[in-house]
Amino acid sequence: MIRKTMTVLALAASLGAAVGFGALPAFAQTAKATVDAGKAAGTVGEQADGFLAVVSGGDAAQRAAVVEINTGRAAVYKDTAAKTGVTAEAAGQATAKQLYARLAPGQYWKPLDGGWAKK
Repeated sequence: MIRKTMTVLALAASLGAAVGFGALPAFAQTAKATVDAGKAAGTVGEQADGFLAVVSGGDAAQRAAVVEINTGRAAVYKDTAAKTGVTAEAAGQATAKQLYARLAPGQYWKPLDGGWAKK
């Protein structure tokens, strides 16, 4: 189990590109820009499970962008799980650590067992 966990942690850095930091298709670039604006405005935040969520408010475009990006992230986590033998949840949580490290001060983060907090 430790070996699988280490494999997932090692993959987490490369997953960062797949869940929002690499080259994106044109349709996903719009969603990423919308989510980035939401993060800056404090209406969208990252969660410790590796998914985005609306913190509060947010318009229909932000909610749709969160769903679109989360759908892509879920596919990446599922693929990673199949390749490494860990759960998709473990892959998401490992990636969330990388995502948290990249949050700007003042952006929102939600731990697995808590409420929203500013970084």
